[in-house]
Amino acid sequence: MDQKLKPKPKKVEYMERNVPVLEDTQIRKTSPSGLCSQIEKLVVCNRHREAMELFEILELEHDGYGVGASTYDALVSACVGLRSIRGVKRVFNYMINSGFEPDLYVMNRVLFMHVKCGLMLDARKLFDEMPEKDVASWMTMVGGLVDTGNFSEAFRLFLCMWKEFNDGRSRTFATMIRASAGLGLVQVGKQIHSCALKRGVGDDHFVSCALIDMYSKCGSIEDAHCVFDQMPEKTTVGWNSIIASYALHGYSEEALSLYFEMRDSGTTVDHFTISIVIRICARLASLEHAKQAHAALVRHGFATDIVANTALVDFYSKWGRMEDARHVFNRMRHKNVISWNALIAGYGNHGQGQEAVEMFEQMLQEGVTPTHVTFLAVLSACSYSGLSQRGWEIFYSMKRDHKVKPRAMHYACMIELLGRESLLDEAYALIRTAPFKPTANMWAALLTACRMHKNLELGKLAAEKLYGMEPEKLCNYIVLLNLYNSSGKLKEAAGILQTLKKKGLRMLPACSWVEVKKQPYAFLCGDKSHSQTKEIYQKVDNLMVEICKHGYAEENETLLPDVDEEEQRILKYHSEKLAIAFGLINTPHWTPLQITQGHRVCGDCHSAIKLIAMVTGREIVVRDASRFHHFRNGSCSCSDYWCDKVSFKLQSFILSSLLLTHLSLTFD
Repeated sequence: MDQKLKPKPKKVEYMERNVPVLEDTQIRKTSPSGLCSQIEKLVVCNRHREAMELFEILELEHDGYGVGASTYDALVSACVGLRSIRGVKRVFNYMINSGFEPDLYVMNRVLFMHVKCGLMLDARKLFDEMPEKDVASWMTMVGGLVDTGNFSEAFRLFLCMWKEFNDGRSRTFATMIRASAGLGLVQVGKQIHSCALKRGVGDDHFVSCALIDMYSKCGSIEDAHCVFDQMPEKTTVGWNSIIASYALHGYSEEALSLYFEMRDSGTTVDHFTISIVIRICARLASLEHAKQAHAALVRHGFATDIVANTALVDFYSKWGRMEDARHVFNRMRHKNVISWNALIAGYGNHGQGQEAVEMFEQMLQEGVTPTHVTFLAVLSACSYSGLSQRGWEIFYSMKRDHKVKPRAMHYACMIELLGRESLLDEAYALIRTAPFKPTANMWAALLTACRMHKNLELGKLAAEKLYGMEPEKLCNYIVLLNLYNSSGKLKEAAGILQTLKKKGLRMLPACSWVEVKKQPYAFLCGDKSHSQTKEIYQKVDNLMVEICKHGYAEENETLLPDVDEEEQRILKYHSEKLAIAFGLINTPHWTPLQITQGHRVCGDCHSAIKLIAMVTGREIVVRDASRFHHFRNGSCSCSDYWCDKVSFKLQSFILSSLLLTHLSLTFD
């Protein structure tokens, strides 16, 4: 077979492609200097968490060599900013293991980091091992001891430092004045004050503010005001200190006047100022002033401040403005557990138990850890509203799900819950089986339940326990007196009155307050001192006639035998009825009435106010010694459980232990 020559194939030019050669698929390591530079830049921008994330890379990839003092300084700031105990230990261990030799400045910064993050034992060990110390070292340690309440040790270290350095800086004196306040030693504080004056720093801003706080906490408000008057420049902090001092001692009116002076002087108002003012308004029961403070909060740019807004939520909650409280709460960008507690407690106090439970559940869903205060608020709400099943579920979940050990106050709530359902034997059993000695609050809850359900035998037992614990507390005697009276034991009731006389436990006249046009007005039972007395009494008479058409009848059957006809007549003119009549006369018909009183509302007034609210179409809120009562359309938020079926003899008096001076009411 012939083989033919095949044509020579054409030469094809090969086009070489530039394909990159993969030498190594591993990510290149970042240089330590580059990481350090990035860490320092992030800390400058207050991006502390990101800085610590980069530090983690530094820990994994490098041994620490090449890390300088500036980087450690930045890491200290990041740990302090995050309050990270884990971060403190990591940074310090990395520094030690890398062989870095810190100078005095870096050691002081590391000491500062330990103190600010609460590692006082580690800080003290580090301080004692420091080869060299300066004034900053000593004062960092002293300041940490003062901040943690170890005032005696702070003074001991201060005296050691004083012998060596004789430091007379203003910050040093301010710190030790704080320690004097913590110990309540006004004489020691005065000595430090004198020494500061001799060193020429007595007029320093920090020293003056510390002195105002110290004199206030030691009960010398006059000295506090003297220091304030002598301040060469009255700063915002100075004004805040003196206002808080007066508020602390119950001088609410004076504190509010000082706030107005501060505002008129042109001094900048901050969120702390407004927080104080809101708390003062709560004591004064002044809704109008609180609204002004709320407006100032927004006007000065603190609408998102967590402290001031929490105070505002607390105020609105305490005074029954739950819609306003919820509005403020919803607008808060950041909320803490205190904010949640204030709103939950508000719903509970005003008989909105279901709303309180719903907020509690929402709080858990958002990952907020409840405290014992949270559980007290929600359990109280369940008790007030009769939410038995849900209350027990929450009570059992405390220790099981949230690792919060129930305290006596939580047990008291559950006793109230059982008492509300007439389960008095079960309530008594809960007291006996409690894992601690029963407290007065627990016995008082049982006694109240016995009075409500007229269980004389168990009530006497609870009263005897209370007498042993609180022999001078009048309300314990009064509850038993009411139990005797409601059970028809008039002789025994009279015996309680004799016991009170023998013990010298005086009762003072009951008083009710109502605010009209920013001005509070006080009324006593049968009060005829007001300029509008004639109109007030006529209004009461008209109201009594009107509500009688709807079934009202005076509860004269509850009077003690020695109550005469004149006293029975005065029953119609109890202080809360006079306050309500005055409010109806002097306020627009669309506004709710807010009544404040230091005594429990009696059964007669409770029945009357329900009908007054119905016939006038007004909402009437009564804050008595026990709780809030919201009267609307002929009903009360307490479902008639918390009113006192009490005689005039008791109604016309208020327990001295519960009576607070006019315009200085403080409520839990």
